[in-house]
Amino acid sequence: MGLSTLSQNQDKKQKIKLRTKSENVARFMPMLEVLDAKDELNEVMKSRVEKAVGILDEGVSLFPNTFRKDTDIQSILSKYENVDNEELEKSEDKFSIAGRIISLRSFGKVTFLHLLDRTAQLQVFVQKSELGDDAYKVFRKFDIGDIVGVKGDLFRTKTGELTLTAESIELLTKSMRPLPEKWHGLKDVETRYRQRYVDLIVNERAREIFKARTAIVSEIRKFLDERGFLEVETPTLQSIPGGATAKPFETHHNALDMQLFMRIAPELYLKRLLVGGFEKVYEIGRNFRNEGISTQHNPEFTMCEFYWAYADFYDLMDLTEELFAACARRVTGGTVVPYQEYGDIDLTPGKWHRYTFHESLEVIGGLKADFYNDFKAVEKHVKERGEKVYDGDRLGKIQAKLFDMYVEPKLVQPTFIYEYPTDISPLSRRKEGNPEVTDRFELFMTGREMANAFSELNDPIDQLGRFLAQVAEKEAGDEEAHYMDMDYVRALEYGMPPAAGQGVGIDRLVMLLTNSASIREVILFPLLRSEG
Repeated sequence: MGLSTLSQNQDKKQKIKLRTKSENVARFMPMLEVLDAKDELNEVMKSRVEKAVGILDEGVSLFPNTFRKDTDIQSILSKYENVDNEELEKSEDKFSIAGRIISLRSFGKVTFLHLLDRTAQLQVFVQKSELGDDAYKVFRKFDIGDIVGVKGDLFRTKTGELTLTAESIELLTKSMRPLPEKWHGLKDVETRYRQRYVDLIVNERAREIFKARTAIVSEIRKFLDERGFLEVETPTLQSIPGGATAKPFETHHNALDMQLFMRIAPELYLKRLLVGGFEKVYEIGRNFRNEGISTQHNPEFTMCEFYWAYADFYDLMDLTEELFAACARRVTGGTVVPYQEYGDIDLTPGKWHRYTFHESLEVIGGLKADFYNDFKAVEKHVKERGEKVYDGDRLGKIQAKLFDMYVEPKLVQPTFIYEYPTDISPLSRRKEGNPEVTDRFELFMTGREMANAFSELNDPIDQLGRFLAQVAEKEAGDEEAHYMDMDYVRALEYGMPPAAGQGVGIDRLVMLLTNSASIREVILFPLLRSEG
């Protein structure tokens, strides 16, 4: 919206009129000019502006930075949860806490409020006789949503609730917008994601999800560090996007006048480090893929990729079982976790299922070998179901479409699918004795992919041939086919040790361990359409 349009729209608005003539009103004029008196929300904001003006008139700052807290609310609750009122009255302990007012009940000369900080909430008792007339007069202009600092001691109310008696209460931040009273319904779901800052204030579950996310990432780091892996950082801006079959985001570097891509994976750089002599490396970071948005996909997402020299993909299967179990124990206390309509998911090491790719088509998908090995029959079948088949596509690539249709949705409990067709595994080592498949697995549970891993291809001649095949697929119209990366081939020509590597989707792991149905629930700021 241009400035002229904004001005015209403002002219049509019914102007907010305040009940005060204070000189402090001038400070709020930019805000008042964009409010419309016909809007119910803006009428509430008008009331808050009037209170803010009243506070300024009393010589009190709206946004000071002089108060210092000495404890968190949860520390108080943990220490005093079993202490009775008689002991509290004898105690000389005093506390300075700070947080946001989330409830406010006034009864003339006394007020009860609940204060929320990053750890928990606590009831606070404020009385005029304790604060004094002037301070209580200012306090009565506080609103739900304001951030305040309180000093006082503890007692228990007649109902037994642990409560802090306010010897003093200071305004630290004046909230100009009201918190939502109700937070539900389809429309509000998008508002929660768009205004995550409000969601975190009013929605305890949202706070718990993101605390769990931090714990999961911390556990992954601890798990890998303890096993000798070195955390590294690789480029996010890449001249050649590699490491996955996906369409990248494109950008441009002005100073160098060169096209760049947001990385779709860090894989090829991490394997360059294996060439350089690091035998165990990992990276946790954002990847970017120019693809659709769904409950399972966000264009930017977090991956953990790790590479292990002198290991193969079977070693990674065992490691993965231990890693997922460790994360589950960290955030849930056990290895059996509930997930949506799927019920309990058992992550206990040793109980995970393992099938080869072709076994899964038969045992789980119910398809016969003479059908899924018949290129023409499979091509016709997937086309009839709306799938694209490009010129040059090979049998393994269209078999993967059968897998997506008939196998993946049925993989509820943790299941490794391994020995994928070479046609769809351009970076994986071929299986000894059967070059048509690779030493690769993907991990599935709750009907979705959770991780991808393989024994690494370290033969530069084979790798160059695979890249050339991918280039042919890209020229045939497949935008997700891999780019040629001659520098990576050159790195392999110096010699990369035999190794295994894996990528784990952090967002989907968090979804699983927090029982969240949508990826937007576990990303603080998911991509959304512009509000306009």
